[in-house]
Amino acid sequence: MLDIMTPEVLKTLAIAFIMGLGTLAPAIAIGIIGSKSAEAIGRNPEAAPKVQTAMILALAFAEAIAIYGLVVSLIIKFV
Repeated sequence: MLDIMTPEVLKTLAIAFIMGLGTLAPAIAIGIIGSKSAEAIGRNPEAAPKVQTAMILALAFAEAIAIYGLVVSLIIKFV
């Protein structure tokens, strides 16, 4: 009987899992941030510069999480 759970297969599955979660969660966060900031600007247009500044900062942090997932998956792939 062939053993299909070789270390290479497990490594590939780990990479796929990390990249899947590592991109799905930030994508959802970015969608929520964009939606709520557009809603806030629509309710109070005078506060648009403050809202945009906070939104861009939050988007950068959410995107950093995706980059961390990419880095971890590359470490797993090449180590």
